[in-house]
Amino acid sequence: MISKLEIQPLNPLTLSPSGGPIKVTFNPNSYSISKSVSWKTPDSSTGRGETQELLNAPKLTFGGGSSRILSINELLFDVTEPGSGNDVREKTNEIVALTRIDRSFKQPPACRVSWGSAPSGSDFPFDGVITDLTQTFTLFKKDGTPVRATLSVTFTEYIKPQDDQRKTDPELTTHTVKRGDKLSSIAAKLYGDPTRWRIIAEANSLDNPRQLEIGKILTIPEVD
Repeated sequence: MISKLEIQPLNPLTLSPSGGPIKVTFNPNSYSISKSVSWKTPDSSTGRGETQELLNAPKLTFGGGSSRILSINELLFDVTEPGSGNDVREKTNEIVALTRIDRSFKQPPACRVSWGSAPSGSDFPFDGVITDLTQTFTLFKKDGTPVRATLSVTFTEYIKPQDDQRKTDPELTTHTVKRGDKLSSIAAKLYGDPTRWRIIAEANSLDNPRQLEIGKILTIPEVD
């Protein structure tokens, strides 16, 4: 069975699914992912690193990473086959909606792009927001109704700062909620004191500490 590329709208605050997934009509022939990483030289203001004796190049200091960019240049949509639809915009408008403000979020939704299976840390699934969209209509009915379109879409990586910090800050500990977990049992395991469950509840802004979502990643603050 052929796996179709899928775009799942997400709540940008929680990155949980928001509505049903969008499956493309035809898989793209190619895609590209780019990422810039900033490295600073001792004299970054001039754009040139100061030369240093006995060194072939100036010392570099890590200046932070930028968002990954996923570019899909040819997403083909076609409704010329019987039963596939009358207007191709009925399909492409689902992706257009991902560029418009959702009143529930006060911003456009985020989205998760998936295609088949991939090793951990690979390109997919890709969580991002659409930062550029071009629709090109290439075939029309006699009355001008478009029946074929090609979309070029650019997604910019979208990561919640808290989640990014959990992965990169060595002083920040996390715990993934498993079936049967309670805050008191987690506190007992990680702090050696079940009465410290309130520290975990406050750090994660839990409205109901008695109900933990299985799979949720909890921040475990460092305590003295």
